[in-house]
Amino acid sequence: MLELLTTEEMIRAEKLAMENGTSSLILMENAGNGVAEDVVKRFPRGSKVVVLCGPGRNGGDGFVAARRLRERGYHIRLALLGDKHKLPAESQEMAKRWDETIEPMTPDCLDGAQLIVDAIFGSGLKDDVRDVPAQMIEDATRRNLPVVAVDMPTGVDATSGQIRGTAFKATSTVSFYRRKTGQVLFPGRTYCGDVTTVDIGIPASVMKEVGPRAFSDQPELWLKYYPRLKLTGHKYDRGHAVVVSGDMERTGAARLGARAALRMGAGLVSLASSKSAFYINAAQLTTVMVDAYDGPEGLADLLNDQRITAVMIGPGAGVTEETQQNVGAVLNSTSAVVIDADGLTSFEDDPTVLFEQINYREPPVILTPHEGEFARVFPELTEEPSKLERARAAAELSGAVIVLKGPDTVIAAPNGVAGLVENAPPWLATAGTGDVLAGIITGLLAQGMDALDAAMAGVWIHGETAKEIGPGMIAEDMSEALPQIIRRLDERADLFSGTN
Repeated sequence: MLELLTTEEMIRAEKLAMENGTSSLILMENAGNGVAEDVVKRFPRGSKVVVLCGPGRNGGDGFVAARRLRERGYHIRLALLGDKHKLPAESQEMAKRWDETIEPMTPDCLDGAQLIVDAIFGSGLKDDVRDVPAQMIEDATRRNLPVVAVDMPTGVDATSGQIRGTAFKATSTVSFYRRKTGQVLFPGRTYCGDVTTVDIGIPASVMKEVGPRAFSDQPELWLKYYPRLKLTGHKYDRGHAVVVSGDMERTGAARLGARAALRMGAGLVSLASSKSAFYINAAQLTTVMVDAYDGPEGLADLLNDQRITAVMIGPGAGVTEETQQNVGAVLNSTSAVVIDADGLTSFEDDPTVLFEQINYREPPVILTPHEGEFARVFPELTEEPSKLERARAAAELSGAVIVLKGPDTVIAAPNGVAGLVENAPPWLATAGTGDVLAGIITGLLAQGMDALDAAMAGVWIHGETAKEIGPGMIAEDMSEALPQIIRRLDERADLFSGTN
């Protein structure tokens, strides 16, 4: 289940299921039963549970969960926000099947509780949480009560992951049919706890009609396109990557990227070095070749080699007019391109100059900004609260694949297809790891991967490599750990393709 749905896509999936003959009551019964099973798995029978039901369909799921938990031996108190006679028809029916007291929702109903089932708004949240629901959240937080959320914790936007006023911080969240984008994006991910996805009876055929455009970045998405070594292969079959170095004061970042591209499998990697930095780079590198160039014209001449398949520029390049010109030389080449760091920031005063040169270019371009660089190059997009939509809008505006880095990195193509990353450990937040990521992606591009697949594969591999090393990792460690991850990917690819 790699698809990640927005609120609108989930509503469409349920609607299509009902149009295809699935009863809305069956969907609700299955949803509430899934919530009850999650509670049973985590909390002992006999626990005192308060089920908080909202005024919509999420509240109907809560009524079902309350009934099922009572049948399993839990002590249930049920509180409703609003009038049960104004509930949607399905929720009214589930309220009728609950033959015990329905209390008005007030903080007093939490007295004596050991656990909360949050069925107030779920993914149907439309406005900031305030008034009684906000009081419930505040009181539950003060009492330190565990919360099982129904589809989404109340207060977390299911699409953007943003907090709408205030929100429950759930122990677990039971998601229906598929996970939601807001369960993967921050800060929502930290509010959802353990996320379990349950089948509520929506037919598999519905997914094609829903047409989701966001996916969890996992190897199953791109593994069949991942470059594999061949017994009859030659180093030139695996591409030639060029990494452009900065001047003599800023050479380390490019070397990190070049080594990563080589470890990632590019057949040859060259470091294009300014003459001032040539001897510094040459003294530090052995397997990576060092080629000197003199100014943007010299770089253009160096890149005028049809065997070069991918070029990386930006790390340590310097925020200068010359860097702008060097980026122009790279974009005038016939190679796929990765632009990072100073290669982006150099266009801060007029990013349209960069976008006009990219212009949906083929071979493709990948831009890899962190949030600060993104704000410099795409200032008009920073007000969009959803990181996913920011990345999509930037991809459409620039004509490049965007890797918007962070703990929840988003990779977006100009057509709106996006991958959301979940495997980045916190120790990746250290100097130089972004340069390594750019190099990994460049190495995959050099071997012929499509831009979106190379970006998604590169970011996933980057995260797995960091996890392999563990806390205390520094950027220099990463290239040396790449072979272990590549070996596991090769084994996984064998299973994926059915070979031995």
